This record gives sequence, C-alpha cells and structure tokens, in this order.
Amino acid sequence: MKKIYGNKNLLSTLESMISSGRTAHTVLFCGEKGSGRKLMAKYYTMQLLCENPSDGKPCGVCNACRNVDEGYHPDVVYAEKSGKLGGYSVETVRRICSDAYIRPNNSSSRKIYIFTDCQNIDTRPQNALLKLIEEPPDYAYFIFTSESRSDFLPTIISRCICFGVSPCTEDEARASLAESGYGQSEINGAIGCFHGNIGMCTGYLTDEGLRKQVDLTKSLADSIIRKDEYELNAAFFSIGRERSDVRNVLTMLDKLVRDAAVLGKNDNAHDIGCFRDGAKRLSGMLTAHQAVRIHRHIDRAWGAVECNVNIPLVLAALCAEIIEAVN
Repeated sequence: MKKIYGNKNLLSTLESMISSGRTAHTVLFCGEKGSGRKLMAKYYTMQLLCENPSDGKPCGVCNACRNVDEGYHPDVVYAEKSGKLGGYSVETVRRICSDAYIRPNNSSSRKIYIFTDCQNIDTRPQNALLKLIEEPPDYAYFIFTSESRSDFLPTIISRCICFGVSPCTEDEARASLAESGYGQSEINGAIGCFHGNIGMCTGYLTDEGLRKQVDLTKSLADSIIRKDEYELNAAFFSIGRERSDVRNVLTMLDKLVRDAAVLGKNDNAHDIGCFRDGAKRLSGMLTAHQAVRIHRHIDRAWGAVECNVNIPLVLAALCAEIIEAVN
C-alpha cells in the first residue's frame, strides 16, 4: 500500500480502535479532493481484514492486505455509482442491504462496504441505508468518503464516526512526490499550485486536463485584474460543459479570491490557491467586502450547476456578477 503521509493523529486513533477491539461499524472520512480520504478508507479496510495486525497496523503482506490493496478482496464491496452526477441509486443500496446478510468467507469474519465520493448522494438512498447501518450484522462494516459531513442527513451522521482528513505539509508532499520519482522542478511546480494536497499535486503532474484548468484559472484571474469582461466571459466559456471541470475551476478560482483577501491584510500569509502572484495583484484592487461578494457569487453559481441549470448561462451570469463586484 502507498505510504500515508501526515494525519498522524487520525492514524493513531484508527490503530487504537483496532488494538482495543472497539472498531466502528460505520465510518465517514471527510476532506477536500486529493487529501487522501480514499487512501484512509483503504487503510481502515486493511486494518479490519489483516491476518497479522501489529499494534493496530495492517501487516501489508498477508493475502487479505494484498487483495484489499489490489482491489480483489471478495468481502470488500465498492458500491456502484450511477447517473450523471455519479451518485448512488436506491436500487444499488437495496442490493447492498440484501448482500449484507450473507456472511463473509474469510478469516477475519468481516465484510466491508465502501461508498466513495458521496458529494452527490441523494436523500433516498441514505434513507434506504439508515436501518442497516443503525442495526448492522456483527460482521458488516460501512465506510463513506466525502468532502463534508454536511453531504449526509443528520440521521446518518448520528450513526457514524466522522474523521477529518487533512492535506499534508508542503515538506511531506515533497517527500511523497520525490518517493514517486518526480524531479525537483516538477515537484516545485505542483507544490506551487496545490501545496500539501498530495493527490492534487500528483494529478497536476499526470493529468494534462488538470494543468489546463490551472492555466485557465490563472487566465480568469488576469481578466478580473484587468476588469476585462469579454476575456473573462471567453475564459469561462472555454471551461466546457462537464460538471467536474466546472467544479475544479470554480474551486481554484474561489481559493485564489480567498488568497487575495488574506494577502491584502498580510503579505506573508500562507496561500492555498494555485496562483500566488495573481492573488497578490488581485489583493491590491479588492476590498474584503468585494472578495466576500465574489465568493458568494461563485458558491451560488456552483449551486445552480448542481441543480442542472444550463452551464454556459450560469457562467455568463457569474462573469457579469464578478465584473460588477470589482467595479
């Protein structure tokens, strides 16, 4: 399994749970994209199924650990996604509810169901799951990953143990990327954009589409600085119609605006966005009130996209709102 950097307190808590025998049947790992929430879900799964654990840590070499790591374990079920938003259907949940009462066939006598990236999970499948996670069979475990616990109904959250997964320090991210064989200049470029978020740094180095989105975000910032509504609208239009692309760019733009607000108060403040130079220049022309207005416009635009409003229309409206906010 890939080495886990950072999140020492979370790892220690999970290992204590295993060592004490007080394992949680329903766990939610929350964190931003790329922070390692899926890696934590896999680690907890290995802990539950490992044939030779030591102080709560999985050995990583037994058949169970290797099968979990490679995605072949027969008693680890990844829930199937469906629909345009990549959510989970009621039918999928019902199949899992039926399967959960079939006993596992492994030495640990445990069976794990994993629901990844639950940002778009509907209330109906959550309600269908509620009875099962409230009174699960002794051998059944449920692991969810999502950006925020607010993606779930309170009734689900009340039956989960929720863990926050945080990005690492930049030094830890550098060590991880170097271990993966990347050169220093590549590492510097990735860290400059995504800091301690190892998943996003790796994506930046391997995914040309993500690099284009970073460049597009920088173009958006430059257009805002110049107050050029035509160029800003053209840049928004070039994002396309894929929700995942829109979400990535709007998230990066929102962080850049946040950096501008913070750098306007403190030149030495830590930035979280992909374009410190642009955020610095933007800080010279934005008040805190204007930054908050732009943030709200971006948040409302994404909410409209999630509700299936026409994406080009949403982005055109966002363009006009941002230009109005900076004038």
